Amino acid sequence: MTNGTTRQPLLAARDLVKAHGRTEALRGACVELRAGEILAVTGASGSGKSTLLHCLAGIVRPDAGSVTYDGERLDMLPEKRLSELRRTEFGVIFQFGQLIPELTALDNVALPLMLAGTGRTEARARAEALLERFGVRGQEELRPGEMSGGQAQRAALARALVTRPRVVFADEPTGALDSLASEQVMTALAHTARESGTAVLLVTHDAQVAAYADREVQLRDGAVSKLEVTA
Repeated sequence: MTNGTTRQPLLAARDLVKAHGRTEALRGACVELRAGEILAVTGASGSGKSTLLHCLAGIVRPDAGSVTYDGERLDMLPEKRLSELRRTEFGVIFQFGQLIPELTALDNVALPLMLAGTGRTEARARAEALLERFGVRGQEELRPGEMSGGQAQRAALARALVTRPRVVFADEPTGALDSLASEQVMTALAHTARESGTAVLLVTHDAQVAAYADREVQLRDGAVSKLEVTA
């Protein structure tokens, strides 16, 4: 367990409820994430893992309950402020990367920096350095469709981390990868997060991926059913 777990949470959900139509995805879920901590959220398909992540990242608003980020009620913030947080303080990684297919790997990674106001030359230089660090050297000018799944996902990881966010939300980041590529992605994510003090909320169904976390919470039917220390 990291020392950060003794401090006040950076991000906290209390009694979250969220329905998709007639289906209740979250039923009173509570979870806390502290600065510098890697937290794995596990559970069966349909247990509410991705919905919980989306609420914590400000992508969707809960129907009831609260989400607090660094003293702000995230669930009550205007969309403009949420967009600003997602550009500057949050990084998001999805299962299939969701890189922009028309852009090269380098431009995909540089894009968040440019949207935040960084000049193109500096943004591309920072993006190139991060791609090299994540083992994607020589692939910078390839488009996502020209890369292997592992290379594309490491590029997506670089894009999520290039703004040096305080929190990274990783939704099944290795779900579409083989075991070797999965290990490479998780090693890069865990090392970079711990080095920079970035908090990571990691949604996964894979016990080997969850083992990279400091703590694990299990969801069942939209509520936390188990909490344990994994490292």
